[in-house]
Amino acid sequence: MNSNRPGVLILSHCGFSFLEDLKEELHRRQLRCFVLTSLPLPEHVPARLEQIQGWADRLYTADSHQLRLEDVNNALQTLRKSGEQVTCCISVWEGYRHLMAAANATLGTYDIDARQALALRNKLEVRNQLAEAGLSQANAYALTAPVLETLQAQNQRYFIKPIHGIASYAAFPMRKDTTWEALEELRKASVEDTVYASAFNDGLQFMAEDYIAGQEFSFEMLLVDGQAHAVAVHEKYEVTETADTVLEDSCTTPPASLDQAQIAAGLQWLKNVLGCMDLKWGCYHVEARFTGQHWDLIEINPRVGGSLISHSVEAVTGGHSMLSLWLDLLLASQDDALPREALVQRLTQFGWQADGSSAQTTATFFRVYFAKPGTLSSVTLNDLPLAPVVKHILLKAGDVIPAHAREVFLGQLLWTFDRDRQATELERLARLSATALDIRYDVESH
Repeated sequence: MNSNRPGVLILSHCGFSFLEDLKEELHRRQLRCFVLTSLPLPEHVPARLEQIQGWADRLYTADSHQLRLEDVNNALQTLRKSGEQVTCCISVWEGYRHLMAAANATLGTYDIDARQALALRNKLEVRNQLAEAGLSQANAYALTAPVLETLQAQNQRYFIKPIHGIASYAAFPMRKDTTWEALEELRKASVEDTVYASAFNDGLQFMAEDYIAGQEFSFEMLLVDGQAHAVAVHEKYEVTETADTVLEDSCTTPPASLDQAQIAAGLQWLKNVLGCMDLKWGCYHVEARFTGQHWDLIEINPRVGGSLISHSVEAVTGGHSMLSLWLDLLLASQDDALPREALVQRLTQFGWQADGSSAQTTATFFRVYFAKPGTLSSVTLNDLPLAPVVKHILLKAGDVIPAHAREVFLGQLLWTFDRDRQATELERLARLSATALDIRYDVESH
């Protein structure tokens, strides 16, 4: 039996995608929780579905590892027939962003439209559209064997990535010894990667773009009725470029290597980029590099940032995670203007101002730990002089890590400290966090 309380439909990928975090947010708002998930991987069936069933008000499971529009429409129809009131739809899985947009369109909730969500995921088109508008100094090319050969003959650096990608899967700097055969191998391997395959839009297709040098940052943005609000600006403190992916090891906010004028220039450039893409609503995790002279785009993700970005935002805003703010926006995106005005007021209060200043007094540092291929024998958190405020250990003894061209998250830790102590704390935490987790593998697995 259902109550009269309205609820939110969550689109989950293979039984995961921040589900527990979203559930907490809905419970806090006294909203019902409806989950539509694609089929979890065999090793998570039936345990994961039973787990979700335990707390979800309604659970629907598709019969494939990838949700389709008809699955979403069927779930909405079934909910309506059962007398449930669905306020909005949310999904942090990028591959379902267009499905979320389509659902919100039928529910009368302001959002980007499905076409825009799909267009943003085409990195080749986005890059060239921005270059044409003078907002990017890099050009992009669809890769074929002859194009690869031509680019390798140039005396210039390029970066290879999937046209439709996710995370840092198969994204790496082009080298003289990069071969078309190696790219084909990655493409074939991606088809076997059940979790990520759906994000590549019918198989991995590669592009190359002019390499953008400089330090990397991310802007956590909320767009309300065409107004852009930067809730946080993170600096990717340590980044490792491996042979076939890019690992973002640690992040900090506020950005440590930028002055106020450079942040202001970044915010103005970003406003122009979002305007060029005709974006007026939604939550965005925008990755960009500052070359020392100008800002340039890495990618626009129409969702919350991954790893501990949302938790980091919660720490610097005094209790508003990025996930929570996105839900606030969706819930305020009906036709009543009052909740929107209240949200805008809050965002203006704790966000970044156009002049590159911010009233935030807390700084954060977080590190992500990646697993190596093999079998884990133990993962423990060492005693530390400064304890992390957020601890996520995602794998356990006995877990087997396959060799993939993407990162496999093992754990993540986040620390907070006073913003005015950032310079000294960063140095200490970068050192301390590197060995904070004691990770051991079975000897025979190497």
